[in-house]
Amino acid sequence: MTEVYRDVAGPCVAPGGSVVTVGAFDGLHRGHRALLARVRERADALGVAATAISFEPLPRAFFSPVPVPRLASVREKLVGLREAGMDRVLLLRFNAALTAMTAEDFVRTVLVQRVAAREVWVGGDFRFGHKRAGDFALLERMGAALGFTANAMPAQQIDGEQVSSSAIRKALADGQFAHAARLLGRPFAISGHVVEGEKLGRTLGYPTANVPLGPRVTPLQGIFAVRVDLDDGRLGLPGVASLGVRPTVNHLAQPLLEAHLFDFDEDLYGRRIRVEFVEHLRDEAKFDDLDALVAQMDRDAAAARAVLGIAPAEGA
Repeated sequence: MTEVYRDVAGPCVAPGGSVVTVGAFDGLHRGHRALLARVRERADALGVAATAISFEPLPRAFFSPVPVPRLASVREKLVGLREAGMDRVLLLRFNAALTAMTAEDFVRTVLVQRVAAREVWVGGDFRFGHKRAGDFALLERMGAALGFTANAMPAQQIDGEQVSSSAIRKALADGQFAHAARLLGRPFAISGHVVEGEKLGRTLGYPTANVPLGPRVTPLQGIFAVRVDLDDGRLGLPGVASLGVRPTVNHLAQPLLEAHLFDFDEDLYGRRIRVEFVEHLRDEAKFDDLDALVAQMDRDAAAARAVLGIAPAEGA
């Protein structure tokens, strides 16, 4: 059972000591997973807690004047850290107080007092603390004095390209889903609970499972061929999905994921689904009327069926 803590200060959450890593961990790609596997391995060897320290909001989002796309929701990140075997997660509130904390204070307050670090594992380019003044060399120096070792994990590369969240976001934005999946180690997907909508899709012949994204910004927008996993164990159900603000019907303030499952007629309200993006079909567009929209939806559905290798709809 993974224990999650939000505060910088407080009692030690790992009195027996911990092997700890620190990072944003957006998307939990291959590089992240290799680092977390090393932390788990070392924690087992020392008989201490495997601990991950991350931040919400993401630091780059906190400093950016415009919304920043992210690869995973907070829940998806926590689930991934649990699946990677982390015993403790410090999901620290990234706010003005934390940005003002010096690198030295972060080491003493968080790494030593809060998680009792025995080993700290980070990427070689890791920076932290006020104005990003802390680096791996500082960790090494302070660790030698405070009783922990600092270890740098080599960057993961695939076909000569360094695995990074920014490279994955770019691949997704460019519609290069296979490339993004290679870097992630799995296809990109969005999970969430299905909510009741206006049921307009049903009246147009395309009932959808609607998953609100809230303030989260994704690297994607448009119409996609998708496969959908249900929370009852059914996996890879084929469909077509829209991710955007619905410009033809009623322009939404926040993006909505709407997935239509082919040859499927069940109530999914309140259920949790996972939508895997297979191919980008087109960008969102505003149509003159509903007839034009439905005609395009017919073409989108046919294109998605072709991409997914399933038979055309009856009568098509």
